[in-house]
Amino acid sequence: MISFIIPAYNEELELSSTIAAIHTAASRETQRYEIIVVDDASTDATPEVAARAGAKVISINRRQIAAARNAGAHASQGKYLFFVDADTHINRTHIVEAIATLDKGCTGGGARVLIKGFVPLWGRILVRMFCALYFRLNLGAGAFLFTTRRNFAAIGGFDEQYFVAEEVWFSLDLRKIGRFKVLAEPVLTSGRKLRMYSARQILWNFFGVILGGLSAAQSRAKLRLWYDGKREKRAA
Repeated sequence: MISFIIPAYNEELELSSTIAAIHTAASRETQRYEIIVVDDASTDATPEVAARAGAKVISINRRQIAAARNAGAHASQGKYLFFVDADTHINRTHIVEAIATLDKGCTGGGARVLIKGFVPLWGRILVRMFCALYFRLNLGAGAFLFTTRRNFAAIGGFDEQYFVAEEVWFSLDLRKIGRFKVLAEPVLTSGRKLRMYSARQILWNFFGVILGGLSAAQSRAKLRLWYDGKREKRAA
């Protein structure tokens, strides 16, 4: 079985299309699959939207993406674990290539990203520069990560010390026990942060984490860009 795990906080706007994309991608596979939405203290209709779309919903109250992903993994039944953000669309190629990669002995992987919807020119330039560096380092982006249940258990899942960059430590931990692969086929993820925040705000928060080091990554209070809960009022 394949388990798709979606951490979600106030994602009523984006979630149904994300789940629909997974259904479309997985429905042609011979393996059974499940979709688990981890509702982490949402105050909107996220759990109802998830249930209507055919997902299993579990609820936690942590306001931490690492904890939400771990909770979903522990509630899942699949041999293969796919972590998909609530504003990210995958396709069948991601499933086929990820499973082939794992069956060949890789410990896990991720995929490159493309931004869906309009974003300002500065945003597209910033994303392109970031991706050129980040994926050259062979790290998985949080929007889409995959591994096996066995490897997930071997590394202890996502490190809940961190409120941000947990996908970096997850990638590095998987690389310690084997080969990690970033798929060439990009996932489509929302550009909402690039629409809702200015370049100055994004760079200030980003470099604040870098300069603040581990202590900044371990403090939700210092991570407004990631945890202020700001959402768009309509889908891009």
